[in-house]
Amino acid sequence: MAKNFNEPEDLLSDESFLAWYFKKPGKEQDQWDSWMSSHPEQAQLVQQAISLLEATRLQELPLPLQQIALAEARLFSRIDTLPKEGIVLPLFNRRRRMVAASVAILLTAGLIITAIRSSKGTAIKTAFGEIAHRQLPDGTEVMMDANSSISFAGNWREDTDREVWMNGEAFFHVRRTRDNSRFIVHLDHADVIVTGTKFNVINRHGAENILLDEGSVVLRSSNGRELQLSPGEFVDLRGKLWEKKAVQRDSLMAWKEQKLVFDGTPLRELVTIINDHYGVHIKLADSSIGDQTISAILPNNNLEVLLRSLEATAEFDISKDGDQIIIRARPERN
Repeated sequence: MAKNFNEPEDLLSDESFLAWYFKKPGKEQDQWDSWMSSHPEQAQLVQQAISLLEATRLQELPLPLQQIALAEARLFSRIDTLPKEGIVLPLFNRRRRMVAASVAILLTAGLIITAIRSSKGTAIKTAFGEIAHRQLPDGTEVMMDANSSISFAGNWREDTDREVWMNGEAFFHVRRTRDNSRFIVHLDHADVIVTGTKFNVINRHGAENILLDEGSVVLRSSNGRELQLSPGEFVDLRGKLWEKKAVQRDSLMAWKEQKLVFDGTPLRELVTIINDHYGVHIKLADSSIGDQTISAILPNNNLEVLLRSLEATAEFDISKDGDQIIIRARPERN
């Protein structure tokens, strides 16, 4: 898939990208996952486009039919006021006008639905470079990695399921209720169903996995398939086959202590992790070095310290060009 993007609008005007974002069935899912793995330098641009789309996405909550009809009527009334074909907007070319109109429609719908749901939803987020501890309404403790978000309805009761939607990475210590109500973490392609337990979960850039630390959980796919985990078990949820794998718990959980542990990790994966955590744009001077592997324990509480530590491995030179960070292979010495 040959793609070259320079602005978020380029992505928003690409039909296959939108199909990937909205999880529509088709080859776009694998193609875009592969493209992003091969182009870590585009991670910041992709995140900017996703942020624009996320502003329009709200978790589905039950609404009375009368309210839905009213929202729909308001939406189409607002659409009728948008610029019609043939009106010239000199500051935008034709493609950008199309993107602007599409985003305007989405934002209009989002504003209407937000007004209806404003008292029914809550979202908590962490900024780039921030690791934070949060407590949910039921007393569940959550440690959230940088650039992560959790959203949930604000009306939890003891006798109902507690549901959250998560993006990023987080460690949950779920509080057990008196009636053992379920706690459900919704990922892109699966649900994590628990009562009271501790687990780490990742849902980022198409990667979904879970490590059970204590208690038990049931994983359920969108087609109803289920898999039960015991303490210490790890499952990568990508693909149709869910396989339990052996992992180093301390390595996987090192982010909670603001460390990154790499063991034969390709440089392009490391770049994606840093871009996600700090919201920066790291570029590989030569794409071929993305296959070089890193085995190291690096600090993760300060971007400058992290980059200097990476450079100290004696394999790379790191420089800055404006807002861009460039990694080059260090020349071999005779």
